[in-house]
Amino acid sequence: MKKGKFYTGIAGDVAYPNRTAVRVIESDDPEDIGRTVTVKNVIPGRKIRFLLNKNRRDNPSGICRETLAASPLETQEPCAHFGDCGGCLYQTVGYEKQLELKKRQVQKLLDGAVRTPFQFEDILASPEVEFYRNKMEFTFGDSVKDGPLVLGLHRANSMYDVIPADGCHLVSPDVSLILQAVTDTARSLGLSFYQKKTFTGYLRHLLVRRSHTTGDIMADIVTSGQEKHDLKPFVDAILACGPKLAGQVSGILHTTNDSSADKVTDEATEVLYGRPEITETVLGLTFTITPFSFFQTNTAGAEVLYGKVREYAGSIDGQVLFDLYSGTGTIAQILAPVAREVVGVEIVPEAVRAAKANAARNGLANCTFLTGDVLKVLDGISERPDIIILDPPRDGVHPKALQHILDYGVEHIIYVSCKPTSLVRDLAAIQDAGYRLERACCVDLFPSTTGVETCALLSRQK
Repeated sequence: MKKGKFYTGIAGDVAYPNRTAVRVIESDDPEDIGRTVTVKNVIPGRKIRFLLNKNRRDNPSGICRETLAASPLETQEPCAHFGDCGGCLYQTVGYEKQLELKKRQVQKLLDGAVRTPFQFEDILASPEVEFYRNKMEFTFGDSVKDGPLVLGLHRANSMYDVIPADGCHLVSPDVSLILQAVTDTARSLGLSFYQKKTFTGYLRHLLVRRSHTTGDIMADIVTSGQEKHDLKPFVDAILACGPKLAGQVSGILHTTNDSSADKVTDEATEVLYGRPEITETVLGLTFTITPFSFFQTNTAGAEVLYGKVREYAGSIDGQVLFDLYSGTGTIAQILAPVAREVVGVEIVPEAVRAAKANAARNGLANCTFLTGDVLKVLDGISERPDIIILDPPRDGVHPKALQHILDYGVEHIIYVSCKPTSLVRDLAAIQDAGYRLERACCVDLFPSTTGVETCALLSRQK
């Protein structure tokens, strides 16, 4: 097969993260027929035209350029932005089939990494399949070079192009209304947007959080500090949406961000209207969420996930629990009523402040939350844990921190992972330290997308 040449194939089996084995069915060279090429982000069963971009002998790979025929799995109508936006690859697939695709990918990963028999318990569905996200970050930009201002999501496979996101099926219609109001206001004022190539311009992002529990909405307009403008027109436009909203606007904020990275970074935040937080209720506990504190984006799905963590923890009466990478302290506080003491460690100061406030609000006096990197903070804790919960970022646990954690020799570790490949990488060191995987399951917090959470119970071998 030749690099840079186009082929036609049928997508077959899929491996995480959605790397599909495509069997060649049409080529100028008869010897190519039947060969297999890995193509990312293709639904199994699709007939596609792809470009061979890497011709490794053991694993050639290609890029899908055209879908010639839909997969038999694709039975649903997508939103208007499907195909342009790269966020919802599985949106055309029925939900039960989505769950099967995700389960198969994770189970295959674990089967290849786990050295002893374990129980894979299936995948748990999200209680809500559409409009489930409680947080969304939109970007100011243009759809074509030098085009009009757009506020929306990045175009698939593009760092610069932004497409509209009105009517997105992942967020409440309330969010779409606010998105349109902010877009119209920015255009009417003629404000510049931030150019990622030159690091110049004013408008950068719009962050919206909507409480699943109360319907309260918090909108944060993120700008650079290069220009100064009166943002009252944005406040008025957002508040004018009120009669059309199912929820209610509880806070409007302005964050300044001069970081060159294309992400929302809090360098200074001011309150333009209302209050700077919303509240959610999970498994009977109330949590205050600030603009930049971590909280699962699917509140109803988080209840399913945390219920599974509580099940895996079992009876921990009288025990000390470490919740590492604790965010706003959700897992720690859900387990605190049945533990003697809970210690949470989180690197984001805002999240730790929220966790302390949440624990006080929920009447939990046995929770301690510490700010800092897990590796450094553990050295300063004299208490030894009986059980450890790990819920790290996508990249998993730093190897040095993981070794420190394993040196405690606790009986049980519960590992919650939003990126199964990071879990699998860390499992090598965990198994080397004498632990075995007892049980694992998936929890779908991200319907229509390829994302999935994995929850694993690891026990120290006698």
